[in-house]
Amino acid sequence: MKKGNKISILGAGNVGATIAYTLTLDGMASEIVLVDINTNKAKGEAMDIIQGTALCQPVNIHYGEYSDVAGSDIVIVTIGSARKPGQTRIDLAQGNVNIIKSVMPQVAKYAPDAMYVVVSNPVDIVTYTILKTTGLSESQVFGSGTLLDSSRLREILASKVGISTKNVHAYVFGEHGDTSMIPWSLTSIAGMPLNNYLNGVRNKTSNPPEFNFAEIEKDVHTSGAEVIRLKGATYYAIALSARRICECILRDTNTVVTLSGMLHGEYGIEDVCLSLPFILNGSGLHKMEMPELPSEELDKLLLSANTLKSTIASLDI
Repeated sequence: MKKGNKISILGAGNVGATIAYTLTLDGMASEIVLVDINTNKAKGEAMDIIQGTALCQPVNIHYGEYSDVAGSDIVIVTIGSARKPGQTRIDLAQGNVNIIKSVMPQVAKYAPDAMYVVVSNPVDIVTYTILKTTGLSESQVFGSGTLLDSSRLREILASKVGISTKNVHAYVFGEHGDTSMIPWSLTSIAGMPLNNYLNGVRNKTSNPPEFNFAEIEKDVHTSGAEVIRLKGATYYAIALSARRICECILRDTNTVVTLSGMLHGEYGIEDVCLSLPFILNGSGLHKMEMPELPSEELDKLLLSANTLKSTIASLDI
């Protein structure tokens, strides 16, 4: 009889190993499996983490083969090349698509009922590829999408107004990349629409915070690349994003999150994976009523969708 939650992580590079470490600290899994073509790397990362588990929540973390993902509640996909300085996520597309096409049908055979959390970039295209090549359902395969972008946006806004990120509700829609867009019409602070909040602050202080919406959007688009420029890779924030997704699944939270899922007519968009608000719970990803967008925001979202569709059409999937 199975006891506890099992999470398998495909890829033991910076992102996969940091996710494993973060999940270990959280204690939500009783078993974590690291799978990598470089078995020594997977074995070493698992050993490094498990040697400290006497000091935190107990977890059986070990390396394994594809067959060892059997019985997983969640499979986190981090395989593929990482983005290098100066490289866009789309630059990675065909190479990582080829890896996904080779690996994921094998993995799906061993864990047909797991939830698949896609982190590999370009995440929207990789998510789309997995759905098209494995036969897994659209409710069980979804990308981390703009969850991290939305977190970055919330942190930027919170720092500008001096309020906790917990009191900032803001989203990034579309591609996890350069064409993502911010629906400012849906942004609120402490329950108030953003513009209402800012107007109230301006009326009460002689030194209100400066808000340049274009600059904020640019910062959201470029912050990941800036981290890569400074330290060579990003992995802490995306690991926290993956932890949050696992929490929503394993604790059946019915949380609204911006994840990358397959669209069927939302905002007139068909047959592409990108990020919109979805409900995430123990049975996977579910559609919700889409919020109304003003025409200028809708145009930006459609541009993002069409850019992704154009890239997909140029790839061998």
